[in-house]
Amino acid sequence: MDKPLGHLREPVYAPPTTRAAYATHWADSRGRYHDEIESATRTPYQRDRDRILHAAAFRRLKQKTQVFVRHEGDYYRTRLTHSLEVSQIARSLARVLALDEDLAEALALAHDLGHTPFGHAGEEALSAATSRFGGFDHNAHALRLVTKLEHRYADFDGLNLTWETLEGLVKHNGPMKDALPAPIAGFDARWPLELKSWPGLEAQLASLADDIAYLNHDIDDGLRAGLFDIAALEGAPLAGPWAREIEARYGTLELGRFIGELVRRLMSALIGDLLDETRTRIERAKPASAVDVRGQDDALAAFSPDMAREVTALRQFLFTRMYRHPRIVETVEKAKRVIAELFAALSNDPALLPPDWAALCVNEATTVSTVRDYIAGMTDNFALEEHARIFHTEIAL
Repeated sequence: MDKPLGHLREPVYAPPTTRAAYATHWADSRGRYHDEIESATRTPYQRDRDRILHAAAFRRLKQKTQVFVRHEGDYYRTRLTHSLEVSQIARSLARVLALDEDLAEALALAHDLGHTPFGHAGEEALSAATSRFGGFDHNAHALRLVTKLEHRYADFDGLNLTWETLEGLVKHNGPMKDALPAPIAGFDARWPLELKSWPGLEAQLASLADDIAYLNHDIDDGLRAGLFDIAALEGAPLAGPWAREIEARYGTLELGRFIGELVRRLMSALIGDLLDETRTRIERAKPASAVDVRGQDDALAAFSPDMAREVTALRQFLFTRMYRHPRIVETVEKAKRVIAELFAALSNDPALLPPDWAALCVNEATTVSTVRDYIAGMTDNFALEEHARIFHTEIAL
Protein backbone atom coordinates (compact mmCIF):
# COMPACT_ATOMS: atom_id res chain seq x y z
CA MET A 1 0.00 0.00 0.00
CA ASP A 2 1.11 3.57 -0.62
CA LYS A 3 1.52 5.84 2.38
CA PRO A 4 1.18 9.63 2.28
CA LEU A 5 4.18 11.69 3.23
CA GLY A 6 2.43 12.58 6.46
CA HIS A 7 2.21 15.83 8.39
CA LEU A 8 4.67 18.12 6.61
CA ARG A 9 5.51 21.33 8.37
CA GLU A 10 5.80 24.50 6.33
CA PRO A 11 9.44 24.39 5.24
CA VAL A 12 11.76 27.25 6.12
CA TYR A 13 14.46 26.05 3.71
CA ALA A 14 14.40 26.70 -0.01
CA PRO A 15 13.83 23.32 -1.70
CA PRO A 16 15.87 22.84 -4.89
CA THR A 17 13.94 23.75 -8.02
CA THR A 18 16.26 22.20 -10.59
CA ARG A 19 15.36 18.54 -10.14
CA ALA A 20 14.87 16.57 -13.33
CA ALA A 21 11.42 15.14 -13.99
CA TYR A 22 12.80 11.62 -13.56
CA ALA A 23 14.40 12.41 -10.20
CA THR A 24 12.93 11.16 -6.93
CA HIS A 25 11.03 14.18 -5.62
CA TRP A 26 10.74 14.36 -1.85
CA ALA A 27 7.28 15.97 -1.98
CA ASP A 28 6.01 12.79 -3.68
CA SER A 29 7.51 10.46 -1.08
CA ARG A 30 5.39 7.53 0.04
CA GLY A 31 6.22 8.46 3.60
CA ARG A 32 7.41 6.46 6.57
CA TYR A 33 6.15 3.20 8.05
CA HIS A 34 5.41 5.01 11.31
CA ASP A 35 3.79 8.40 10.76
CA GLU A 36 5.84 11.34 11.98
CA ILE A 37 5.71 15.09 11.71
CA GLU A 38 8.37 15.98 9.18
CA SER A 39 11.12 18.50 9.86
CA ALA A 40 10.66 22.18 9.08
CA THR A 41 14.33 22.60 8.19
CA ARG A 42 15.17 19.41 6.29
CA THR A 43 13.62 17.45 3.48
CA PRO A 44 12.63 13.85 4.34
CA TYR A 45 15.71 12.53 2.56
CA GLN A 46 18.02 14.92 4.40
CA ARG A 47 16.48 13.64 7.60
CA ASP A 48 17.08 10.03 6.50
CA ARG A 49 20.72 10.83 5.79
CA ASP A 50 21.14 12.43 9.20
CA ARG A 51 19.52 9.48 10.97
CA ILE A 52 21.90 7.11 9.22
CA LEU A 53 24.91 9.24 10.16
CA HIS A 54 23.89 9.22 13.84
CA ALA A 55 23.08 5.49 13.95
CA ALA A 56 25.18 3.19 16.12
CA ALA A 57 25.54 0.81 13.18
CA PHE A 58 27.15 3.58 11.13
CA ARG A 59 29.66 4.40 13.87
CA ARG A 60 30.66 0.75 14.12
CA LEU A 61 31.77 0.82 10.47
CA LYS A 62 34.95 2.60 11.59
CA GLN A 63 36.28 -0.71 12.92
CA LYS A 64 34.91 -3.04 10.25
CA THR A 65 37.24 -3.94 7.41
CA GLN A 66 36.64 -5.06 3.85
CA VAL A 67 39.81 -6.87 2.79
CA PHE A 68 42.42 -5.99 5.37
CA VAL A 69 42.13 -6.33 9.12
CA ARG A 70 43.68 -4.33 11.88
CA HIS A 71 47.23 -5.72 11.71
CA GLU A 72 47.75 -4.06 8.33
CA GLY A 73 47.91 -0.54 9.81
CA ASP A 74 46.00 2.71 9.56
CA TYR A 75 46.42 3.51 5.85
CA TYR A 76 43.76 1.11 4.65
CA ARG A 77 40.06 1.62 4.22
CA THR A 78 37.45 0.60 6.73
CA ARG A 79 33.76 0.29 5.93
CA LEU A 80 33.34 3.81 7.30
CA THR A 81 35.94 5.51 5.12
CA HIS A 82 34.69 3.53 2.13
CA SER A 83 31.09 4.65 2.79
CA LEU A 84 32.19 8.29 2.95
CA GLU A 85 34.00 7.94 -0.38
CA VAL A 86 30.95 6.30 -1.97
CA SER A 87 28.70 9.09 -0.66
CA GLN A 88 30.94 11.76 -2.22
CA ILE A 89 30.84 10.07 -5.61
CA ALA A 90 27.09 9.37 -5.44
CA ARG A 91 26.28 12.94 -4.47
CA SER A 92 28.42 14.34 -7.28
CA LEU A 93 26.79 12.05 -9.85
CA ALA A 94 23.33 12.98 -8.61
CA ARG A 95 24.11 16.69 -8.87
CA VAL A 96 25.25 16.40 -12.49
CA LEU A 97 22.09 14.50 -13.45
CA ALA A 98 19.77 16.82 -11.47
CA LEU A 99 18.64 14.08 -9.09
CA ASP A 100 18.02 14.24 -5.35
CA GLU A 101 21.54 14.50 -3.94
CA ASP A 102 20.44 13.88 -0.36
CA LEU A 103 18.71 10.61 -1.21
CA ALA A 104 21.75 9.43 -3.19
CA GLU A 105 23.98 10.35 -0.26
CA ALA A 106 21.74 8.61 2.28
CA LEU A 107 21.75 5.41 0.24
CA ALA A 108 25.52 5.52 -0.20
CA LEU A 109 26.06 5.99 3.53
CA ALA A 110 23.71 3.11 4.34
CA HIS A 111 24.85 0.59 1.77
CA ASP A 112 27.37 -1.20 4.04
CA LEU A 113 25.48 -1.02 7.35
CA GLY A 114 24.66 -4.72 7.36
CA HIS A 115 28.16 -6.09 6.95
CA THR A 116 29.74 -8.39 9.52
CA PRO A 117 33.21 -7.99 11.04
CA PHE A 118 36.10 -9.13 8.81
CA GLY A 119 34.39 -8.25 5.55
CA HIS A 120 33.22 -10.94 3.18
CA ALA A 121 35.08 -13.60 5.18
CA GLY A 122 32.90 -12.87 8.19
CA GLU A 123 29.74 -12.91 6.11
CA GLU A 124 30.62 -16.28 4.56
CA ALA A 125 31.35 -17.81 7.96
CA LEU A 126 28.18 -16.44 9.57
CA SER A 127 26.06 -17.54 6.63
CA ALA A 128 27.51 -21.06 6.82
CA ALA A 129 26.93 -21.25 10.57
CA THR A 130 23.26 -20.25 10.17
CA SER A 131 22.51 -22.12 6.94
CA ARG A 132 19.71 -24.19 8.51
CA PHE A 133 17.98 -20.97 9.47
CA GLY A 134 18.24 -19.01 6.24
CA GLY A 135 21.91 -18.08 6.36
CA PHE A 136 23.05 -14.48 6.48
CA ASP A 137 22.66 -11.72 3.89
CA HIS A 138 24.21 -8.32 4.60
CA ASN A 139 21.54 -6.51 2.60
CA ALA A 140 18.77 -8.15 4.61
CA HIS A 141 20.62 -7.39 7.83
CA ALA A 142 20.90 -3.72 6.86
CA LEU A 143 17.12 -3.65 6.53
CA ARG A 144 16.78 -5.24 9.99
CA LEU A 145 19.09 -2.61 11.43
CA VAL A 146 17.17 0.36 10.09
CA THR A 147 13.70 -1.11 10.75
CA LYS A 148 14.23 -3.00 14.02
CA LEU A 149 17.63 -3.26 15.68
CA GLU A 150 18.51 0.43 16.07
CA HIS A 151 16.93 1.64 19.33
CA ARG A 152 17.12 5.44 19.27
CA TYR A 153 13.48 6.48 19.46
CA ALA A 154 10.77 5.90 22.05
CA ASP A 155 7.90 5.54 19.56
CA PHE A 156 9.32 2.87 17.26
CA ASP A 157 12.19 0.47 16.58
CA GLY A 158 14.68 1.28 13.87
CA LEU A 159 15.22 4.63 12.14
CA ASN A 160 11.81 4.91 10.44
CA LEU A 161 13.33 5.88 7.09
CA THR A 162 11.23 6.87 4.09
CA TRP A 163 9.92 4.29 1.63
CA GLU A 164 12.31 5.51 -1.06
CA THR A 165 15.36 5.09 1.16
CA LEU A 166 14.29 1.60 2.23
CA GLU A 167 13.55 0.66 -1.38
CA GLY A 168 16.96 1.90 -2.53
CA LEU A 169 18.73 0.19 0.35
CA VAL A 170 17.19 -3.19 -0.48
CA LYS A 171 17.21 -2.92 -4.29
CA HIS A 172 20.34 -0.84 -5.03
CA ASN A 173 21.77 -3.78 -7.00
CA GLY A 174 18.60 -4.16 -9.04
CA PRO A 175 15.29 -6.06 -8.97
CA MET A 176 14.96 -8.98 -6.58
CA LYS A 177 13.23 -11.82 -8.38
CA ASP A 178 14.79 -14.90 -6.78
CA ALA A 179 14.24 -16.38 -3.32
CA LEU A 180 14.14 -13.54 -0.82
CA PRO A 181 15.94 -13.48 2.52
CA ALA A 182 13.36 -13.76 5.30
CA PRO A 183 13.87 -10.22 6.71
CA ILE A 184 13.23 -8.69 3.29
CA ALA A 185 10.26 -10.93 2.52
CA GLY A 186 8.75 -10.24 5.94
CA PHE A 187 9.05 -6.47 5.67
CA ASP A 188 7.83 -6.48 2.07
CA ALA A 189 4.70 -8.32 3.21
CA ARG A 190 3.97 -5.47 5.64
CA TRP A 191 4.95 -2.58 3.38
CA PRO A 192 5.64 -3.60 -0.26
CA LEU A 193 8.87 -2.28 -1.71
CA GLU A 194 8.10 -3.30 -5.31
CA LEU A 195 11.02 -5.71 -5.25
CA LYS A 196 10.69 -6.87 -8.86
CA SER A 197 11.20 -3.41 -10.34
CA TRP A 198 14.29 -1.23 -10.64
CA PRO A 199 14.84 1.36 -7.90
CA GLY A 200 15.05 5.08 -8.54
CA LEU A 201 18.07 6.55 -10.29
CA GLU A 202 19.56 7.75 -7.01
CA ALA A 203 19.84 4.15 -5.81
CA GLN A 204 21.20 2.96 -9.15
CA LEU A 205 23.93 5.61 -8.99
CA ALA A 206 24.78 4.80 -5.36
CA SER A 207 25.43 1.20 -6.39
CA LEU A 208 27.76 2.23 -9.21
CA ALA A 209 29.47 4.77 -6.97
CA ASP A 210 30.27 1.79 -4.72
CA ASP A 211 31.90 0.01 -7.68
CA ILE A 212 33.95 3.08 -8.59
CA ALA A 213 35.11 3.64 -5.02
CA TYR A 214 36.18 0.10 -4.23
CA LEU A 215 38.02 -0.43 -7.54
CA ASN A 216 40.11 2.64 -6.86
CA HIS A 217 40.72 2.09 -3.17
CA ASP A 218 41.52 -1.60 -3.62
CA ILE A 219 44.27 -0.58 -6.05
CA ASP A 220 45.45 1.99 -3.49
CA ASP A 221 45.39 -0.48 -0.58
CA GLY A 222 46.89 -3.31 -2.63
CA LEU A 223 49.87 -1.21 -3.73
CA ARG A 224 50.49 0.15 -0.22
CA ALA A 225 50.34 -3.36 1.25
CA GLY A 226 52.76 -4.73 -1.34
CA LEU A 227 50.31 -7.32 -2.64
CA PHE A 228 51.24 -6.24 -6.16
CA ASP A 229 53.58 -3.58 -7.50
CA ILE A 230 53.38 -0.85 -10.12
CA ALA A 231 55.00 -3.09 -12.75
CA ALA A 232 52.24 -5.66 -12.30
CA LEU A 233 49.58 -2.95 -12.37
CA GLU A 234 50.92 -1.65 -15.69
CA GLY A 235 49.74 -4.93 -17.23
CA ALA A 236 46.30 -4.78 -15.64
CA PRO A 237 43.10 -4.07 -17.58
CA LEU A 238 41.74 -0.52 -17.45
CA ALA A 239 44.27 0.77 -14.90
CA GLY A 240 47.34 -0.39 -16.86
CA PRO A 241 47.31 2.27 -19.62
CA TRP A 242 46.97 5.03 -17.03
CA ALA A 243 49.82 3.58 -14.98
CA ARG A 244 52.06 3.51 -18.03
CA GLU A 245 51.07 7.06 -19.00
CA ILE A 246 51.99 8.35 -15.53
CA GLU A 247 55.38 6.64 -15.65
CA ALA A 248 56.07 8.03 -19.13
CA ARG A 249 55.17 11.54 -18.04
CA TYR A 250 56.71 11.71 -14.56
CA GLY A 251 59.21 8.88 -14.34
CA THR A 252 59.50 7.17 -10.96
CA LEU A 253 57.23 8.83 -8.39
CA GLU A 254 56.96 8.19 -4.68
CA LEU A 255 54.15 5.71 -4.12
CA GLY A 256 51.64 8.17 -2.66
CA ARG A 257 51.97 10.54 -5.61
CA PHE A 258 51.71 7.70 -8.11
CA ILE A 259 48.53 6.42 -6.44
CA GLY A 260 47.04 9.91 -6.37
CA GLU A 261 47.70 10.46 -10.07
CA LEU A 262 46.38 7.02 -10.99
CA VAL A 263 43.22 7.23 -8.90
CA ARG A 264 42.18 10.62 -10.19
CA ARG A 265 42.62 9.49 -13.79
CA LEU A 266 40.86 6.18 -13.32
CA MET A 267 38.03 7.69 -11.33
CA SER A 268 37.49 10.42 -13.92
CA ALA A 269 37.37 7.84 -16.70
CA LEU A 270 34.82 5.70 -14.84
CA ILE A 271 32.64 8.65 -13.87
CA GLY A 272 32.76 10.19 -17.34
CA ASP A 273 31.77 6.92 -18.98
CA LEU A 274 28.98 6.34 -16.47
CA LEU A 275 27.53 9.79 -17.02
CA ASP A 276 27.69 9.50 -20.82
CA GLU A 277 26.03 6.09 -20.89
CA THR A 278 23.38 7.09 -18.35
CA ARG A 279 22.50 10.25 -20.27
CA THR A 280 22.20 8.16 -23.45
CA ARG A 281 19.86 5.71 -21.75
CA ILE A 282 17.77 8.49 -20.23
CA GLU A 283 17.43 10.18 -23.60
CA ARG A 284 16.39 6.92 -25.22
CA ALA A 285 13.87 5.97 -22.51
CA LYS A 286 12.58 9.51 -21.87
CA PRO A 287 11.29 8.78 -18.34
CA ALA A 288 8.87 11.46 -17.16
CA SER A 289 8.99 10.49 -13.49
CA ALA A 290 10.67 8.25 -10.93
CA VAL A 291 7.78 5.84 -11.50
CA ASP A 292 8.85 5.59 -15.15
CA VAL A 293 12.42 4.87 -14.03
CA ARG A 294 11.18 1.97 -11.89
CA GLY A 295 9.16 0.60 -14.79
CA GLN A 296 12.10 0.19 -17.17
CA ASP A 297 13.18 -3.26 -18.34
CA ASP A 298 16.82 -2.41 -17.69
CA ALA A 299 18.87 -0.06 -15.55
CA LEU A 300 19.11 3.54 -16.70
CA ALA A 301 22.37 4.15 -14.83
CA ALA A 302 25.19 2.02 -16.22
CA PHE A 303 28.68 1.89 -17.65
CA SER A 304 28.99 1.54 -21.41
CA PRO A 305 29.41 -2.07 -22.61
CA ASP A 306 33.11 -1.52 -23.32
CA MET A 307 33.75 0.00 -19.88
CA ALA A 308 31.71 -2.72 -18.19
CA ARG A 309 33.97 -5.35 -19.76
CA GLU A 310 37.06 -3.45 -18.61
CA VAL A 311 35.67 -3.17 -15.08
CA THR A 312 35.01 -6.90 -14.98
CA ALA A 313 38.54 -7.63 -16.17
CA LEU A 314 40.05 -5.30 -13.55
CA ARG A 315 38.00 -7.01 -10.85
CA GLN A 316 39.46 -10.33 -11.95
CA PHE A 317 42.98 -8.89 -11.75
CA LEU A 318 42.32 -7.69 -8.20
CA PHE A 319 40.70 -11.00 -7.25
CA THR A 320 43.77 -12.92 -8.36
CA ARG A 321 46.49 -10.56 -7.16
CA MET A 322 44.83 -9.29 -4.00
CA TYR A 323 41.93 -11.28 -2.61
CA ARG A 324 43.70 -14.60 -3.28
CA HIS A 325 47.11 -13.42 -2.13
CA PRO A 326 48.55 -15.89 0.43
CA ARG A 327 48.70 -13.19 3.12
CA ILE A 328 45.03 -12.37 2.64
CA VAL A 329 43.94 -16.00 2.38
CA GLU A 330 45.66 -16.83 5.67
CA THR A 331 43.97 -13.91 7.41
CA VAL A 332 40.60 -14.81 5.91
CA GLU A 333 40.77 -18.35 7.27
CA LYS A 334 41.59 -17.08 10.76
CA ALA A 335 38.73 -14.59 10.59
CA LYS A 336 36.29 -17.32 9.54
CA ARG A 337 37.44 -19.41 12.48
CA VAL A 338 36.75 -16.53 14.90
CA ILE A 339 33.20 -16.09 13.59
CA ALA A 340 32.42 -19.83 13.48
CA GLU A 341 33.69 -20.43 17.00
CA LEU A 342 31.90 -17.39 18.38
CA PHE A 343 28.62 -18.53 16.86
CA ALA A 344 28.98 -22.07 18.22
CA ALA A 345 29.84 -20.88 21.72
CA LEU A 346 27.14 -18.22 21.99
CA SER A 347 24.35 -20.34 20.50
CA ASN A 348 25.23 -23.28 22.76
CA ASP A 349 25.35 -21.07 25.84
CA PRO A 350 23.32 -17.85 25.46
CA ALA A 351 24.31 -16.91 29.03
CA LEU A 352 27.58 -15.76 27.48
CA LEU A 353 25.63 -12.96 25.78
CA PRO A 354 24.89 -9.64 27.50
CA PRO A 355 21.74 -10.00 29.65
CA ASP A 356 19.43 -8.03 27.33
CA TRP A 357 20.49 -10.19 24.37
CA ALA A 358 20.33 -13.44 26.33
CA ALA A 359 16.75 -12.65 27.33
CA LEU A 360 15.74 -12.87 23.66
CA CYS A 361 16.87 -16.51 23.39
CA VAL A 362 13.72 -18.50 24.19
CA ASN A 363 14.09 -21.37 21.69
CA GLU A 364 16.49 -22.58 19.01
CA ALA A 365 15.19 -20.26 16.28
CA THR A 366 15.27 -17.12 18.43
CA THR A 367 18.70 -18.07 19.75
CA VAL A 368 20.11 -18.42 16.25
CA SER A 369 18.53 -15.12 15.18
CA THR A 370 19.78 -13.29 18.28
CA VAL A 371 23.33 -14.63 18.07
CA ARG A 372 23.42 -13.89 14.34
CA ASP A 373 22.39 -10.27 14.96
CA TYR A 374 24.84 -9.93 17.85
CA ILE A 375 27.83 -11.20 15.85
CA ALA A 376 26.88 -9.24 12.73
CA GLY A 377 26.96 -6.04 14.76
CA MET A 378 30.46 -6.61 16.11
CA THR A 379 33.48 -4.65 14.98
CA ASP A 380 36.64 -6.56 14.07
CA ASN A 381 38.25 -5.60 17.38
CA PHE A 382 35.23 -6.55 19.48
CA ALA A 383 34.92 -9.93 17.75
CA LEU A 384 38.53 -10.70 18.63
CA GLU A 385 38.01 -9.49 22.21
CA GLU A 386 34.87 -11.61 22.64
CA HIS A 387 36.67 -14.63 21.22
CA ALA A 388 39.54 -14.11 23.66
CA ARG A 389 37.09 -13.68 26.56
CA ILE A 390 35.24 -16.91 25.80
CA PHE A 391 38.14 -19.11 24.71
CA HIS A 392 40.90 -17.57 26.85
CA THR A 393 43.25 -17.40 23.89
CA GLU A 394 44.12 -14.68 21.40
CA ILE A 395 44.06 -15.13 17.63
CA ALA A 396 46.45 -12.78 15.88
CA LEU A 397 45.14 -11.53 12.56
